[in-house]
Parts: sequence; structure tokens; C-alpha cells
Amino acid sequence: MGRRPWTAHELLDLVLDRGSFESWDEPIDVSGQPEEYRRQLEEAAAKAGTDESVLTGRGLVRGRPVVVVVNEFRFLAGSIGKAAAGRIISAVRRATAEGLPVLASTASGGTRMQEGTPAFVEMVEICRALMAHRAARLPYLVHLRHPTTGGVYASWGSLGHVTVAEPGALVGFLGPKVFEALNNAPFPTGVQTAENLAAKGVLDAVVAAEDLPVLVDRALHVLVDPPTQPRLERRDGEPARHASVWESIELTRRADRVGVRELLRHGATGTLRLNGTDEGERDATMLVALTRVDGQPCVLVGQDRARQSAASPMGPGALREARRAMRLAEELGLPLVTVIDTPGAELSAHAEEGAIAGEIARCIATLTTMTVPTVSVVLGQGCGGGALALLPAREVIAAEHAWLSPLPPEGASVIVHGDVSHAAEMAEQQRVGVPDLHAAGVVSRVVPEPAGDDPVAFASAVAAECAAALRRVTGSEPRTLRA
Repeated sequence: MGRRPWTAHELLDLVLDRGSFESWDEPIDVSGQPEEYRRQLEEAAAKAGTDESVLTGRGLVRGRPVVVVVNEFRFLAGSIGKAAAGRIISAVRRATAEGLPVLASTASGGTRMQEGTPAFVEMVEICRALMAHRAARLPYLVHLRHPTTGGVYASWGSLGHVTVAEPGALVGFLGPKVFEALNNAPFPTGVQTAENLAAKGVLDAVVAAEDLPVLVDRALHVLVDPPTQPRLERRDGEPARHASVWESIELTRRADRVGVRELLRHGATGTLRLNGTDEGERDATMLVALTRVDGQPCVLVGQDRARQSAASPMGPGALREARRAMRLAEELGLPLVTVIDTPGAELSAHAEEGAIAGEIARCIATLTTMTVPTVSVVLGQGCGGGALALLPAREVIAAEHAWLSPLPPEGASVIVHGDVSHAAEMAEQQRVGVPDLHAAGVVSRVVPEPAGDDPVAFASAVAAECAAALRRVTGSEPRTLRA
């Protein structure tokens, strides 16, 4: 682990602005406990320097108020008894009432065995309080420390909008020592580690405690701070239409074509990448992030064309990641931006068994029923149901050379003509190009791409147009911001 484990007080000092912490904890009365357990509690308090395994309160993170719930592992292995559970529940409910985000940092073996089932069932009430907090569209951020297991991991440790763990942390449902004792065999090594769970899409990232202040600041910058004035320049005028539909298709297939990563790099700030579905699935062909596109906070989900290939096509897991982004936007009350750029969804037995068609349908159904503002960006290739899954936003903007088609033009050519040689002709006939999409009302605004366009300028222009669309759908036009 490098250094000794962080104490609860050290973490509070690390993350919160100096002198801003205000404890919300009432004194713990242990007088009614059995003598042996009371002795254990008193010894734990002397060892840990805290009166319980959890500290709660309010503080500031770079001036923003936030509620904190922090485990102290030195107090009976951070275990949660009724008193500790009561502190968590009270703090979360107060945070909800005051409209404040919650940051939790865990380090616990789970439920307190000395208190048995009465403590165990308190995990339900903790979850109830947290779900009410999330239902109020308030952020919940989770930082898992070494170790986090049992009832803590299976309740408030696994309900974050964003969940990270410190390097090398043991994170698991059942402690390996208990598993070995019960099964007379060791638990497989390397499974219950922060790094493995991040690789599997269970956790968003592995983040050292020293880097936690930056991560929390970045998350709150998107989740809490208001929009800012736009800085990028929009492209005025009509597209030059200097290329045929087929030439546009070929251009979007080039390796140097701007993708979602360049869009974020040159048109967004404060980006916090999320990872996987948080349910044990990860597909690198889909990118999910909390970010600010030219000053507009949003959840962004985009098809990463650079990661898509015949060997790694966009599968059903990628669409489940997209639906995670949609849920996050809805829960947090943030606008959603979708970025379309795909040669098509995976076509395989694995994809069929993974419900690829159902995931496309569920993405469409979710997008069409979202209550938060939505903007779709058709950036490049828009092929098949995988593209349609991210299309039905409140506003759809498109780059001049982007396109949208039910099949690759070559596939349409095979169906109609029996060969691929009529692909360019089919692209024209099927009206897949952006000029036709604009004329049909599918696209509301086209970003011009002049001949010899600079990639950085193009990415910035698309971001500027996306931000303008966000301002329209959210009602945060510059005059509103000035007011």
C-alpha cells in the first residue's frame, strides 16, 4: 500500500478546505451495552482516536459545501453497528434536506459481529436514505479504501454515482479469510483488488487518496457549478457541400478523422472519465464522462471509433454503458450529450446472446423518455442500429460530412444489386448524407467543414455548436448567464 492507512481525520484534512469541517456527530452512549462489548468499544476509541467507526459532517471542497461520511478502520475494523449506521443515515438525510452532495470514504470489514442481526439490517436503512438522496438528484461520490468488504461494500459502498478505490485496496463481498475458513480453500488471488474491479467495469477508477481532492473538485465542477460563458467560436454560414455523399463517407472512415476523444480534448474542460457499467461489464468502444462542453456541464456518452474494429466491434456491453450514462444524467438532473461515430454494432453469436437488439431498443426507449435536456452529435460514421441507439435527442447536430444509414452502403448494395460495386449509388439513393438529413428535419444544425479543415478547429467548432444546442435546450443562453 506504500504508506500506512489513512485515518478518518487525515482524510478530512486532506480533502476539505482548511478549517471548514463541522462535525454532525452526537456523542455515543455505550453505558447500556454488555460489559465485555463496552470494554471493546472503549479500547477501540482509545486506539482510533474516534468515538465510533464513522465520522460525519459538513465541509467545503474549494468553497463548495459537501457532506462527508468517513470510516475509521482502527475502530473495530471500521465495522458498522447501530450507532454508526444511525450516524450515516442521519447525515445522508440531512444532506438531502439541505440539498448537498455526499462524499463517502469506506474502510471496513462490514457489519459489526458483536451486534449481530440488529446491526446487519441497518444496511437496508442506509440504502433507503441514499436512494432518497439520489432521487432528489443530488450527487453521491464513493471512495473505497483498503479494505472494504461485507455489508459496507454491499450497501453504501456500491451506490455511488462515481465510485473509485485506492491502489491495491482489497474490495470484495466476502473477506478472503472468511472464505478460506468456510470453504477450506483460498479465494483466487487478484480478484478482490481495486485494479481488477476497475478493469472489469465494476469501479470507475483507481485513485490514490492524495489525488482524491482533485477528483472530487473535478466531479463537483460538473455536478454542482453553474454553466459558464462560452469561449469557443461557432461556425456561421451554410456548408460548402464540396464533396459527394460517397466522398464524405470515405472521409469519415479515415484514421485521422476527429473522434469523440478529440472533441473532449479540444472542446471540453474538467472531464472525468467513468468506466464500465458499474455492474461488472466494460466495453472500450463506448466512452462515458462527466464534463463541461464549452462551459456547459453535462454527461457525455460517445462511440469511440478509434477503439472499434473487426476484432473489437461495439457490442451490447457498450450500449449498456450508454444506458448507464443516460441513467446518470436523469438522476443527477444534468443534460445528456450523445456522440455518434460507429461503423456499426457487433454482428456475432456473442452479440445476439448478449441482447444487442434489445440494448439498441432500450437505448432508444430511454432517450425518447428522458426528462433532462438531450443533444445528439452525429460526428462521423452513423451506421445501423448502433448509431440509431444514440440519435433521438431533443436536438441533433451534425458535422457536414457525417452520415446516417441503416446499413453500410456496401451492405445495401449487396441486398439490392448482389454486389458491393453500387455502394456510392446506394448512399445517394438512400439519402444518408447530412444535407438530406437536415432537409428532412432529422438534423437541426450542420457544422460546416471547409476544404482543408484543421482538426483542432473542427473539434472546437463541433463543441461550440454542441454547447450552443445545450444552452438552447437548457435555457441557459448567455443573456441568462449574465443575469
